[in-house]
Amino acid sequence: MTRVHITNGLVITAADELRAEVLIEDQTIVALAATGSAAASGWQADTVIDATGRYVIPGGVDAHTHMELPFGGTQASDTFETGTRAAAWGGTTTIVDFAVQPRGGSLRAGLDAWHAKAEGNCAIDYAFHTIVSDVNDAVLKEMDQLTDSGEATSFKLFMAYPGVFYSDDGQILRAMQRAARSGSLIMMHAENGIAIDVLVAQALAAGRTDPMYHGEVRRELLETEATHRAIKLSQVAGAPLYVVHVSAASAAAELAAARDQGLPVFGETCPQYLFLSVDKLAEPDFEGAKYVCSTPLRPREHQAELWKRLRTDDLQVVSTDHCPFCFVGQKELGRDDFSKIPNGLPGVENRMDLLHQAVVDGRISRRRWIEIACAAPARMFGLYPRKGTIAPGADADVVVYDPGAEQTLSAATHHMNVDYSAYEGQRIRGAVRTVLSRGTVVLDDGRWLGRAGHGQFLRRGTCQYL
Repeated sequence: MTRVHITNGLVITAADELRAEVLIEDQTIVALAATGSAAASGWQADTVIDATGRYVIPGGVDAHTHMELPFGGTQASDTFETGTRAAAWGGTTTIVDFAVQPRGGSLRAGLDAWHAKAEGNCAIDYAFHTIVSDVNDAVLKEMDQLTDSGEATSFKLFMAYPGVFYSDDGQILRAMQRAARSGSLIMMHAENGIAIDVLVAQALAAGRTDPMYHGEVRRELLETEATHRAIKLSQVAGAPLYVVHVSAASAAAELAAARDQGLPVFGETCPQYLFLSVDKLAEPDFEGAKYVCSTPLRPREHQAELWKRLRTDDLQVVSTDHCPFCFVGQKELGRDDFSKIPNGLPGVENRMDLLHQAVVDGRISRRRWIEIACAAPARMFGLYPRKGTIAPGADADVVVYDPGAEQTLSAATHHMNVDYSAYEGQRIRGAVRTVLSRGTVVLDDGRWLGRAGHGQFLRRGTCQYL
């Protein structure tokens, strides 16, 4: 048995802040005690980590990543090995990635393919959602089986990307009805893809090919309309709904209105929508392609509304939608046609730090930081209290965080396998110092000590908000 004692830190969870000692045995947190208490004075440990002047927080849970995702003739540049290592550098100790059902194939085939990519390669623990790209009777039955086994208890559908991932309203309703019976959670990419494709064709026909037009055709109203429609379909089905990567203030307002009615509707936003704006898409020399993602970046005034919705719990989770493509050789595929630019931004390494900067700036409290980055995603996707908190019985996924450190985000120093940073040059306060994954120190004071294969696949329960 190996014991680790973390001493003299400020322990922050979603519920509390306490000057406390943390005792870990092997892979599990076994005790907390107030600093200076008699209870902690007798602890014996193999390793003592001094957290004086630092926070002791749960490892982050990023519930929306896309490692090695095929897209438009290429694939996301982070592998499960590089992506999970970068996540750990940024204080995230669990990811939930997306296994993609092949069109015309089974959910099982998609999961098998993603297990093969991830197994033996992950530096931190991981789980899978399933992207449903072809709703039929066999797939609906598989949804029940996967939920019962805990292998996948959340299923993502798309109102966008006709011919690739798109599901029509009838297919969405059938999947929601099934989820209502099984207790699984439907995740929705809410954009009106049929209308967007018309606007894309019109823009290209008019010679509007630059990255800035990506933001213009994927209009706010088409995100808002789809969000409203998804909510009404979930209401008809009696099913819970989780809307991913909410970028528009009016879409967030739709979620807030539904929640005010008592509906089991939840929402996620991402750092790019909180810290970046549509102006980035207009950067010269095709640099705007770096910021092409869907849903797209919005005008700056949307940011204040998203922060407000996070504070009022109308948005519950901040995930990254980490889906990196290198500028050279990948984003460049769309030089003459913005619709061919691979959609996605890197961010799995930056999320915890950017959200801490929001604490520094007074946008959210320290406990809300931990809620939206650790506890809420763990609860939403059936991982709490094993993940997302510091408490006896939880996995020893613990981060020692220095709130006073200063750093500048840059591609020159990040660990993601991508040739640019979406936040290049941004100065922030706060930095990860030590990371433990299930009791093993994987990062310590700038030294990588982890390894591919340490991460384990996690079976999950159902959404704990229901």
